[in-house]
Amino acid sequence: MTQSISTANYLCIGCPLGCRLEVDTAEEDRIVEIRGFSCKRGKEYAAQEHVDPRRNVALTVGLRGGAWPRLPVKTSAAVPRARVLELCAALRDLVVEAPVRLGQVVAVNPLGLGADIVATREMGEG
Repeated sequence: MTQSISTANYLCIGCPLGCRLEVDTAEEDRIVEIRGFSCKRGKEYAAQEHVDPRRNVALTVGLRGGAWPRLPVKTSAAVPRARVLELCAALRDLVVEAPVRLGQVVAVNPLGLGADIVATREMGEG
C-alpha cells in the first residue's frame, strides 16, 4: 500500500538567507522529509513551523507619568501564532506606571502562554 505524501512550503526566517523550505508529510501529518534549508536553524524552523507555529510579538502599551504616552514592549518568548491577536487584545488596556527599566517585566504570563511582557526601552518620568 502506498502512502499519500503532501508538501507544505515555508519561507525560513531563522537567518538572513531566507531559504525556501519544503516539508513532506505522510498520514497524520507525520514529517517524512524537510528540504531547502542551508543551515541547522532552517531545518529546526521548518519542523517547528509545521507542527506548532510560534511568533515573537512586539507592540506598545500605555504609559502613565512618562515622557511618552506609549511604552514599547515584547514577549519574552515566542507564543502560538493562533493566539497573537488574542494576546494583543488582552494588552490593549494595559497601562504601566513610569519610570520603567529596560527589560522590566510589565505583565507576567498573560493568557498563560508561557511568555512575559517586557519593556524594550528605558522610560523615565516625564
